Amino acid sequence: MISIQKLLGRLPNVQEAQAHCDIPCKIYDPAPALIAAVSVVRMMDILHEVAAKTDADPVSRQNTMSRNIATKEIEAEKVKAEIRVIWGDYFKAPQIEKYPEIHDLTHKIMMAGSACKQDVHRADGEKLVELVNRFAEIFWATKDIATVRRPCPYPPAIEVVYPVL
Repeated sequence: MISIQKLLGRLPNVQEAQAHCDIPCKIYDPAPALIAAVSVVRMMDILHEVAAKTDADPVSRQNTMSRNIATKEIEAEKVKAEIRVIWGDYFKAPQIEKYPEIHDLTHKIMMAGSACKQDVHRADGEKLVELVNRFAEIFWATKDIATVRRPCPYPPAIEVVYPVL
């Protein structure tokens, strides 16, 4: 069996690329994780609204349910991926020494993201947002940037962390 790396090495004009980060260095921001976490809560709210409708066409209702479940799953996985990259690539010894809770917090985010994928308990979604909020506060603190919590300007209008720039 031939590996993809060996196969690509045989192609003309294909040069090896190397990088030590998943994204360009110093371009880290927990905002996409926060938006994804809020989206998880929003999808849960929509799912409960649709489930409560008894007068909807069954096929349309099932379609809406399926689409929102799929979106909830994607957004929960996006939270996990965004946090995993920042935790793995950005947090180094100086930040970890100052914020030793970051490892446990990241693990809790992974677990909360999984819980949100497994069910539609709004409390699980709110917990995910709160954990990502804390992660964002720590992240910005490592850059000496103050943060503020404000309701997001879209449904479900729950509190999220914003950097004070």
